Amino acid sequence: MSDRPNPATEARRAAVALLDKVLGEGLLLAECQAQILERLEPADRARAQRLALEVLRALERADRVLEKHLRKPPALFVRNALRLGTVELCSGGAAHGVVNDIVNLVARHRRHGPLKGLVNAVLRKVAEEGPAEWAKLRIPRLPKWLRAPLAQAWGAEAMLAIEAAHYQGAPLDLSAKPGADLTDLGGVLTPTGSLRLTEVGQVSALPGYAAGTWWVQDAAAALPARLLNVQAGEKVLDLCAAPGGKTLQMAAAGADVTSVDISEGRLARLQENLARTGLTAQVVVGDVMAQEGQYDAVLLDAPCSATGTIRRHPDLPHAKDGAGFGALIELQAQMLAHAWSLVRPGGRLVYCTCSLLPDEGECQIEDALDMFPDAVIGEGVKTMPGIDPAWITEEGGLRLRPDYWPEIGGMDGFYMAELIKSEA
Repeated sequence: MSDRPNPATEARRAAVALLDKVLGEGLLLAECQAQILERLEPADRARAQRLALEVLRALERADRVLEKHLRKPPALFVRNALRLGTVELCSGGAAHGVVNDIVNLVARHRRHGPLKGLVNAVLRKVAEEGPAEWAKLRIPRLPKWLRAPLAQAWGAEAMLAIEAAHYQGAPLDLSAKPGADLTDLGGVLTPTGSLRLTEVGQVSALPGYAAGTWWVQDAAAALPARLLNVQAGEKVLDLCAAPGGKTLQMAAAGADVTSVDISEGRLARLQENLARTGLTAQVVVGDVMAQEGQYDAVLLDAPCSATGTIRRHPDLPHAKDGAGFGALIELQAQMLAHAWSLVRPGGRLVYCTCSLLPDEGECQIEDALDMFPDAVIGEGVKTMPGIDPAWITEEGGLRLRPDYWPEIGGMDGFYMAELIKSEA
């Protein structure tokens, strides 16, 4: 008999390791998954990621089911293993396979192996009683540090709808080259023109990937470049460009694009996508604040809290506590002021963030309109296809939320606005 570990067990072991990093060390999945998953086969890597994401989305429910079967919370590794088993059992997982696998996972742990009996007893109880309890539990809520400001901004009813969207997760959206035929992919077109897929296997195996006819980009993230509406031959600057979806959109429109980001590693993905799609842009590893020159159009996707992407990144509320938001907001204001200096007279700038916090969106543009006497708000949001007029904000920007388009799977939270510079 082979001593090779069962692939399903290894995927679950990796998922628990990811949970330990997020819930124990406050790391984001993006910061730790490469090292943890590097030895797994692609299918097992994908399964481990999926399991970790499912547990993080359902963490409140899992803990509620488990608390009646535990006198006190066990060590984090054991608790995360129990959480994983609970989520699987309450989501239709086969009891025998799930329980045995989680018990074996704990049994093989050098320190916590003696707790395998506890794990076995608890999960067998969960297998019997958990699914019925699970169905009665509320949609998991965001941590108070984040829920409070979002509820204040959007109201209690909207907050519940946003949390429901987070719990559902996110489909896969694609942006395509102009004129590309994506009918072989199936899916549905969103109101703004992105192609949305709900059943996705390996992305690189989808029709058109190798030919470079499309790239992955959430429908909301595709709108800032559409708002900027670059024309062929225009000199365009994409600031904080990685991973590069907006650069690809503008390059596909025929613009002369310079893409700047401080992360060489993240820009590598852009370079790969440029090569795959056959598009061209000048890629610069550098600080936004060090850029010089004059451009017809500038797009600034400023560093932010990323609170608009929680439906795809449920680790974020557990890995952060809001402590750095003040510094981010100050940095956004500095970047916006510098980006404005790079816009030629008569040119335009689109500012955007994937945040649900008005301080990172609406408030920044209100302040910019007060600070920049040569700036007026653009009217492009009023004519963009697929935009509900109710999404246009008082100062003239566009506010998107995860609970919009609930019938087709929602969208990321985003804010964007266009500023036009006077000729004088």
